[in-house]
Amino acid sequence: MQTLYSMHQSHSDNLEKEEKFLFQSIENVQDLYLIMISTLVEIRSKEEAFIDISSKKHLATKEEKNPNLKFVNNAVLNILAGNKSLLNALENRKINNWNIHDEYILILMNEIKESAFYQEYMGKKESDFEQDREFVANIFSEIIAPNIKLYEYLEDHKLTWIDDVPLVNTLILKQLKGIKNTENGDFYVPKLYNDSDDKEFVSSLFKKTVLNEKELGKEFADKTPNWEADRIAEIDTIILKMAICEFLKFPSIPVKVTINEYLEIAKEYSTPKSSIFINGILDNLVKEFEAAKKLNKAGRGLM
Repeated sequence: MQTLYSMHQSHSDNLEKEEKFLFQSIENVQDLYLIMISTLVEIRSKEEAFIDISSKKHLATKEEKNPNLKFVNNAVLNILAGNKSLLNALENRKINNWNIHDEYILILMNEIKESAFYQEYMGKKESDFEQDREFVANIFSEIIAPNIKLYEYLEDHKLTWIDDVPLVNTLILKQLKGIKNTENGDFYVPKLYNDSDDKEFVSSLFKKTVLNEKELGKEFADKTPNWEADRIAEIDTIILKMAICEFLKFPSIPVKVTINEYLEIAKEYSTPKSSIFINGILDNLVKEFEAAKKLNKAGRGLM
């Protein structure tokens, strides 16, 4: 949807170029994920280095000579720091943002140390794995994910990431809460696509919508008697065309799934009343398509 909108705004008709941009944007989500999860690894590393330097100072204090190591010994942070799946992904995709911009790691570490849950955690003499896991989840959800400075950095680094941040952060938090007390924590860097069919779907939906835009637009042209064509939000027309494309050209996707997905997109990206407007049009179109036997859905329960 975003790529189609970008094409409209730039009046581009270079299908190959725009598809390349689409897939590059998806690939960039993987980098965003790795940048966000690696904050935890780098925070632990930075604190460990700070403790080591402080303990070796000529006039080190008693606390500096005998530091509280509970943070750097946190079981979950150590699992992430040594996780092969994560380390390999960071190396393969050359993610070293926090080596270059370590000031953001320092900002996050300072905020962590000022938090009440940090003080409570560090004040407990004993800890268990569940406590360590809850602490790391709190660090991510309460400090890292909502950090304004980090958000501004991501926005400056790659504009397309802004819409992807909530999705990535939600995934990471779910993973953190699910880490197990094993050597690798049962933690793995997720794949962008479940299988080759997923990637093919991206390309197919994009191309079929672009190449059939006029015909798809005609399907709802007379369904908006109270609206002039140029008064319909451009995002809404794109959403309608994509949904109709799925109705007519993707037999394996259930009608209800298509409607629900595009209503959610409308709520997120378009006007407050768009979802109601789009729902009404799609409902009417489904009835017409069914009557005309234009919905050729394969399999049971797909209507």
